[in-house]
Amino acid sequence: MSRQFLAEGLELSGGDRGLVAVVAVVALAALAVGYVLLREVLAAGQGTSKMQDIARAVQEGAAAYLNRQFRTLGIFVVVVFVLLFALPAEDLGERIGRSLFFIVGAVFSAIIGYLGMWLSTRANVRVAAAAKEAGGREKAMRIAFRTGGVVGMFTVGLGLFGAALVVLVYAGQAPKVLEGFGFGAALLAMFMRVGGGIFTKAADVGADLVGKVEQGIPEDDPRNAATIADNVGDNVGDCAGMAADLFESYAVTLVASLILGTAAFGTQGLLFPLIVPAIGVLTAIVGVYITRARTGENGLSAINRSFYISAGISAVLCTVAAFVYLPSSFANLNLAGASTDASTAGNPALIATIAVIIGILLAGVILWLTGYYTGTEHKPVKEVGRTSLTGAATVILSGISVGFESAVYTALVIGGAVYGAFLLSGSAIVALFAVALAGCGLLTTVGVIVAMDTFGPVSDNAQGIAEMSGDVDGEGAQILTELDAVGNTTKAITKGIAIATAVLAATALFGSYRDAIDKALRGVGASFNDSDFVSFAPNVLVGLLIGAAVVFMFSGLAVNAVTRAAGAIVFEVRRQFRENPGIMDGTVKPEYGRVVDICTRDSLRELATPGLLAVMAPIAVGFGLGVGPLAGYLAGAIATGTLMAVFLANSGGAWDNAKKLVEDGNHGGKGSDAHAATVIGDTVGDPFKDTAGPAINPLLKVMNLVSVLIAPAIVTFSVGADASPGVRYAIAIVATLVIVVAVVVSKRRGTAISDEPPAGPTSVSSEGASVANGAA
Repeated sequence: MSRQFLAEGLELSGGDRGLVAVVAVVALAALAVGYVLLREVLAAGQGTSKMQDIARAVQEGAAAYLNRQFRTLGIFVVVVFVLLFALPAEDLGERIGRSLFFIVGAVFSAIIGYLGMWLSTRANVRVAAAAKEAGGREKAMRIAFRTGGVVGMFTVGLGLFGAALVVLVYAGQAPKVLEGFGFGAALLAMFMRVGGGIFTKAADVGADLVGKVEQGIPEDDPRNAATIADNVGDNVGDCAGMAADLFESYAVTLVASLILGTAAFGTQGLLFPLIVPAIGVLTAIVGVYITRARTGENGLSAINRSFYISAGISAVLCTVAAFVYLPSSFANLNLAGASTDASTAGNPALIATIAVIIGILLAGVILWLTGYYTGTEHKPVKEVGRTSLTGAATVILSGISVGFESAVYTALVIGGAVYGAFLLSGSAIVALFAVALAGCGLLTTVGVIVAMDTFGPVSDNAQGIAEMSGDVDGEGAQILTELDAVGNTTKAITKGIAIATAVLAATALFGSYRDAIDKALRGVGASFNDSDFVSFAPNVLVGLLIGAAVVFMFSGLAVNAVTRAAGAIVFEVRRQFRENPGIMDGTVKPEYGRVVDICTRDSLRELATPGLLAVMAPIAVGFGLGVGPLAGYLAGAIATGTLMAVFLANSGGAWDNAKKLVEDGNHGGKGSDAHAATVIGDTVGDPFKDTAGPAINPLLKVMNLVSVLIAPAIVTFSVGADASPGVRYAIAIVATLVIVVAVVVSKRRGTAISDEPPAGPTSVSSEGASVANGAA
C-alpha cells in the first residue's frame, strides 16, 4: 500500500515529529508507571515458608516452560525473517525495516508474555498471604489487580512506543514497515496462546478428572501430582499467552489504523491513530489506581466501575483531541500520500470522533454481554448449575446452548459496530479508516482489560497455594474463593473484548489487502475489478468455504492436542496413586516435576501444526486460486472465527462458574453427584475457553497480515510482464503439502494413550523439577 505513499513523498514536518515524540514519551511514561506498580506488588508479604515453597515450584516450572518455548520459536522466527526479507518491497530500506521490525514485534510480544508469567508467579503467593491479614479482601484484590496493571502498562507502553518509533524513523514508509511489526507480534502471540493453552488445560483437565472425580479430593490438594503443573499452566497460558495476545491486538490494530489513516487523511491520518491510544495510556493509569472494592461490594462490580469510568474519560478526551487536531473539512487536511481528495464529503473530526466512541461503546457492551453469560449472579450460569441435578450430559448441553446463544448476540454487536463505523463516510477508504479508528477507541481500554485478565489467573493461583499449603482457612479461604470466581468472569470478559479487537483489526486489514491488490495491479498496468471479489463468483465462494474450514481445523487441532496431553496426565497421576499408596495418606510426596515435564513436552510438540496452518493456508489459496478467492478466504475466516471464538469462550466460562456455584454449596455442594457433573462440564470447557477459543484471535490477524504481505507477489506472478503461472502454482502446491504433512503427522499421534509411564529423562530444568518435587 505504501507504493503510492512513497511516490507522492509523504513527509513529516517538525511539528509532526514533535507530536510523535510526545506520544513516544507517553509510552515511556506507561512503562515507568508499570515499574512503580511492580515495586508495589513485590513489596507485599509472601506468607509462610510452605506457601513460598509452593510458589517457587510454580515459578520454576513456568520459567522452564517459557524458556524452552522461546528457544523453539526462535528457529521459526529466523525462518520467517528470511522469507519476509525475500518478499518484494519498494526499496531495500523498506525491506530491511519491515524484516527488522518483524523481529522487534516478536521480541516485544515475548517480553510482554514473559513479564506476565514472571510477575503473576510472584504475585499469587502475595495475594494468598494478604487474604489472611486484616482487611484481607481489599488488600488481596488490590495486589491481584495491580499485578495486571503492571502487565497492562507494559502492553500499551511497548505497543505505542514501537509504532511511534517506526513513524519517527520511516515517516511515509511506516505503514509497510509496521506490517512487519504487527506480523511479528501476532505470530509469536499465536504460538504462545496455543502452546500455553495446551499446557494449562492438559494439566487442569488431568488434575480434575483424577483428583476430583476419581479420588474425591479438592482441586488443589497437594496429594494430586498435577497441582503444580495446573498452577504453572495458569501462568504460561492465561498470563503469558493472553498478555501476548492483547499486545498483538494492540499492535495490529495500530498497524491497520496507520495504513488506512494515511490513505484516508494523509499526514493527520498517520498521526491521529497514535494520539488515541496515547490518551488510552492516561486513562488506563486512572482505571488501575481507582480500582478498589468498597466494604461488602462484589469485586466484579468494583472492576467494572473502574472500566466504565476510564472508558468514559477516554471518550471525552478523544473527542477533544479529534476536534483540536483534525479539521472540519477534507480540504483542510494535508492529503499528501492519501487515496482520497479534497472533494470527499464529510467532517474528518466528526467522523473520527464517532468512530472512536463506537469502539469504546463496543468494549462496554461486550463487557456487559460476556459478564451476563458467564457471571455466577446471572441466569445463564445459574441455569447451567441447575442442570447438574440431572447429570453431566445436561450440563454439557446447557453450556453449549449458552455458548451458541451468546455468540449470536456478540457477533451482532460487533457487526453493528463495524457497520456503524463504515457508514460514517461514502468514501470506501475513509469508511475503512473509521472501522480502524473504532479499533483504536477500543484500544484505549486495553490497559484496564489486561489488568482484568491477569487478575483471574493470579487469584486462581492464590487459592491453589492457600489450599495446597493449608495455611489459609476461614475467612481468608472464603475471600480467595470469591476472588477466583470474579477472576473467571473477568477472564471471560477480556476474551470477549479480545475477539472484538480481532474482528475490527481483521476487517481493517481486509481493507488494506484490497488496497494492496489495487496498488500492485496498477504497478503492472492492470486495473482492479470489484467483480473479482463478489461472493457469488464460484471461485470466491470456494475461498470463503476454505477460510471457514481452516477455523474449524485450527480449533480441532487445538482441542485434540489438549485431549492427547490430558490423557497422558491422567495416566501419570493414576500411576502415581496406584504405585505409591502413601500419597493418599500424606506420607509420600507426589512427583510433581514429572507431570510438569509431560505438559511441557506435549505442548511444545503440538505448536508446529496450528502455526503452519495459519501461515501456509493463505499462501496456498492466494497463489493457487488468486486474489479474489483469497479475499473470500479472509471473509470466511473472519465470520466463522468470530462466532467460533465467542462460542468456545462463553461455553467454557459458563461451565467453569457453574462448577463454582455448586462448590459454594448449591445443588448439594462439593462431593455431590451435581458437583461431579459440573466438573465434567468444566473439563470439556477448559480447552474451549483457554486453548482453542483465544487462539482464534491471533489466528485471524496472522492470516490477514500474511495476505497483505503476499498480495504484491501474487499479482506479480499472475498478471503483467513478470507473470509466471508455473512458479505461482508451485508455491501453492508446496504450501498445501506442508499443511497436509503437518496435519497427518499430528493426527498419527492419535488420542489413544498407553497407561505405561512415559519413558525417557525429564526435560524440565533440574531446578524446576527439584523445586516442584519438594513443594507442598
